[in-house]
Amino acid sequence: MSDNQPGVGKKYVSIAGNIGAGKSSLTRLLSDYFKWEAFYEQVDDNPYLSDFYADMHRWSFNLQVFFLSNRFNHQRAIESLPYSVVQDRTIYEDAEIFARNLHEMGLMAERDYQNYSDLYGIMTSYLQAPDLLVYLRATVPTLVRHIQSRGREFESTIRIEYLEKLHEHYEDWVGRYDLGPKLIIEADDLDFVNDDNDRLSVISQIESRLFGLFPDRQ
Repeated sequence: MSDNQPGVGKKYVSIAGNIGAGKSSLTRLLSDYFKWEAFYEQVDDNPYLSDFYADMHRWSFNLQVFFLSNRFNHQRAIESLPYSVVQDRTIYEDAEIFARNLHEMGLMAERDYQNYSDLYGIMTSYLQAPDLLVYLRATVPTLVRHIQSRGREFESTIRIEYLEKLHEHYEDWVGRYDLGPKLIIEADDLDFVNDDNDRLSVISQIESRLFGLFPDRQ
């Protein structure tokens, strides 16, 4: 199936969720299924990420500004394309979840947080919200299992407390999100990478929200 013909039925779908929720995997799945272009979060070649996990207080502001700039450029590119796109994590999560959490945990100074927040507000005022936000909801044990299974060395130092705080912020943000339609997928008991039934279930839910069934339900 594909609607990815230039100028015909363009869709912009963003996948949101905590570290290890399965965002990249779902982005890849939807890209393959719908033949949409995928925009992935810059992780493996991120120049700050390893330093950040080793010393969050020192590198929090640098990392968040890097992500903000990178995702702003991605989103401007997405808006300029004539065909459909699926995006791994939104620019909104940077401020609403990660920067806010770092500030509340005392890992980002007040003046840095205010500077960042002002920059975020200016940048997002120029952006278009996704046609559909898909939130992968996963509990912390599921996140830990996924993080351990992918074996990224720099993620081995992530603390449970950090993931729990992020989860709380995600739940608060998703409840308040009103920029467009949203779909919450309970990911704890799903394996849409390896299980055909789970894969079809997730695709069916997204198709229903995008292409006709329950178009206004959030």
